[in-house]
Amino acid sequence: MQYIDNIIFLILLVAGFGLFAKSLQKIYRNIRLGREIKRNDRKGERWETMARVAMGQSKMVKRPVAGILHLFVYVGFIIINIELLEIVVDGIFGTHRFLATILGNTVYSYFTATLEVLALLVIIGVVIFFIRRNFYGVKRLTMKELFGWPKEDANWILIIEFALMVAFFTMNASDAILQARGYDHFARLGSFPISQLTFVPFLEVFSFEDGFLFGIERAAWWFHFAGILFFMNYLYYSKHLHIILAFPSTWYANLEKKGKFNNLDSVTQEIKLMMDPNADPYAAPAGGDAEAPSKFGAEDIFDLNQVQLLNAYSCTECGRCTAVCPANITGKKLSPRLILMKTRDRLEEVGRNIDKNGKFEDDGKKLLNDYITKEELWACTTCNACTEACPVLLDPLSIIFDMRRFLVMEQSAAPQELNLMMANVENNAAPWQYNQADRLNWAND
Repeated sequence: MQYIDNIIFLILLVAGFGLFAKSLQKIYRNIRLGREIKRNDRKGERWETMARVAMGQSKMVKRPVAGILHLFVYVGFIIINIELLEIVVDGIFGTHRFLATILGNTVYSYFTATLEVLALLVIIGVVIFFIRRNFYGVKRLTMKELFGWPKEDANWILIIEFALMVAFFTMNASDAILQARGYDHFARLGSFPISQLTFVPFLEVFSFEDGFLFGIERAAWWFHFAGILFFMNYLYYSKHLHIILAFPSTWYANLEKKGKFNNLDSVTQEIKLMMDPNADPYAAPAGGDAEAPSKFGAEDIFDLNQVQLLNAYSCTECGRCTAVCPANITGKKLSPRLILMKTRDRLEEVGRNIDKNGKFEDDGKKLLNDYITKEELWACTTCNACTEACPVLLDPLSIIFDMRRFLVMEQSAAPQELNLMMANVENNAAPWQYNQADRLNWAND
């Protein structure tokens, strides 16, 4: 019976990480539904970009107040959870503050004191973010597209982080009191400057007995551990997947100049067939049945590439892209943030379809029209403001490009103004409707 706590701890640990691994596996499967894309070039530049943008938060601090607060929360929360290593060892083997035996009392005191300062910065950050998101009225955080689950999700994350930090301080404060009282197995280890100033005086007001205080310490310890496991598994359902996916997203980011239009392989192959007088476009490839012709552009998530689907999962829903979008600013329906959110929604729907049927069964829906409208796509000015503003280098514009391509090249569904321009280029070698002989008239004067 004396090992029952250790057994329960181990069961929770295995279950928590097992569920988390299953969620990551499902995300990986969904991303692989997209087309393969080669983004393994310029490896040195990619590692540098990931370190600078994802780890160094270089684009976040372009808005200093929000950037610094986010840095508090990000760095603090990540480093504090290094303590999870100590909790795991203590939980499995029944030790108490295991790292003190590795680091030594002096270094361990600096370590715990640093964690406390970081935890305080996390609390300050999440409280300000909560007020800012719910009461301050930042336009990009109060737009209609965030009503419902997106807003609730953001608030729940802030509440969870706040609760975990309070549990952390409660655990340290009760531990410090028990150490001072010489309670069994509570040797004087660590330094808790923030707890000593705040939570210790609060607990001492009630003059709790040692046994009850030990119960508080254990409850806070278990809550902190279980809370981390819950938070980790909650990420799958949350926009906060960017905590993990920001790293591969920045590594696989498009390093070409913004606005550079890529060539479609499907178009290249089509032209090669047209240029080869001996080619039979209907001939089956060697040793196989005839393949369906490649689709031009994107109609559904299967037509997007895997980096675009990764981008959809990595979106932080911060709205910086939408805040600088000239189409959105002038009242048009387009929101680059919503393009990524809708792509993710469709991807998740397809994933549930596969989970249910073992493979994808046609559900009569497409990303185009059922999720993203033509009005949104044609409102885009292709200015690249959204891709420049994104703090983790996501590219909603590439999705818009590919869906426009489908409309133009597969459905001939371009707006009248664009059809007129293309007809002029075809007939007059210029976008304007006049005779080729008159092209240089502007220079006569």
